[in-house]
Amino acid sequence: MAKCEFVNTGAYLQSQDCAHDQVINGLFDFYTKTLLPIEQAISFEQFQSTPITEGEMRSPPMVLLVGPYSVGKTSFIRYLIGKDIPGQNIGPEPTTDRFVAVMHGAEERVVPGNTLAVAPLSPFEGLQVFGNGFLTRFEGAVVNSDLLKAVTLIDTPGILSGAKHRDRTYDPDVVMKWFAERCDMIILLVDVHKLDFSDELAGVVQILHTHADKVRVALNKSDAVAQQQLMRVYGAVMWSLAKVLGTPEVCRVYLGSFWENPPSNADTSKLLRAEMEDMIRDLCMLPRQSAVRKVNEIVKRSRKVRLLACLLDYLRSEMPKLGSADKKKTKLLADIDGVCATVCKKYQLSTGDFPSADVFLDAAARMDFSKFPALKGKRLQHGKLLEELANHLSSTIPGLLELLPATGQRAI
Repeated sequence: MAKCEFVNTGAYLQSQDCAHDQVINGLFDFYTKTLLPIEQAISFEQFQSTPITEGEMRSPPMVLLVGPYSVGKTSFIRYLIGKDIPGQNIGPEPTTDRFVAVMHGAEERVVPGNTLAVAPLSPFEGLQVFGNGFLTRFEGAVVNSDLLKAVTLIDTPGILSGAKHRDRTYDPDVVMKWFAERCDMIILLVDVHKLDFSDELAGVVQILHTHADKVRVALNKSDAVAQQQLMRVYGAVMWSLAKVLGTPEVCRVYLGSFWENPPSNADTSKLLRAEMEDMIRDLCMLPRQSAVRKVNEIVKRSRKVRLLACLLDYLRSEMPKLGSADKKKTKLLADIDGVCATVCKKYQLSTGDFPSADVFLDAAARMDFSKFPALKGKRLQHGKLLEELANHLSSTIPGLLELLPATGQRAI
């Protein structure tokens, strides 16, 4: 029987610099005083995502694990932390039927999702918006592990095809989007024996595409194929990813056998060990890069907020004083791409910051355009809020980044 061989993450872990807390404090102050008031004025939550909580801002970096059932997500976590997860169930059938936040604690236990969502400074407070249907399928697994002092791992249900995926008591795609926005790294696990991307898996990958800078692919069980075949498998995975994402750019793909036994194929053992070490090194660098990641997310969010404010102002201004408002509303929504292009040209904005067209159309169809806030109106303090946002983005945010020392490593 092969000797158990868990990863030694302690050799790679990098602690957060002392400037980290100072940057997070400044960033949260900017968000609550400058960005959040604009979000509330334009009902940003209806079009994009819920407000960022203090718990989310101050939480350790999170890593989201995604993949089909039986690809090895739970075994991957066990490999990283070197011990069993409370309540774990590993097998060839779909075993993980819920989202599990694996986090650090002295006493190993399972925490129900409802309790986790209301805990003080919990990074999962925002999940309450999905209701009891989701929270009963969410739990925390507390484990005493060195790695978990630095990162929180999010295990997800295996992505099923057809009706099984749709019949859950919550919308897994919406929940996945919530986690993807807040995680520092997203690891898509792929089995070397199951390279086909189902429609459901392809849909999830497309959700992750908007966070492509966070996505990494782990080609699990790579020791099960010979060296020459592994080369073909790698090429097939890259082709499938390019087809699903629709872009020529590719993300980093790690080869490995992520469980407690060492790679079994002598021909590829050296390669797989080097690949697995690269992945662990990138994973363990997240604490040092967490502040930069959060700054980046706030800047991206600020651009989306500004574009939405300008878009809503334009839609309001196009509504007729007399005549059929419903007809004009229908016409504007039918040409929303053209409307967005006009707004972006007028205010020198990027169409890449436009919210999902389907989500926007669904939300806007239920609203009265004449009641949207005007850029120079009272709700946006006659333009003062957006001016302050622009000033802070050009001065405060660069100042926060200057507090952080260079790590000598590329950003994740």
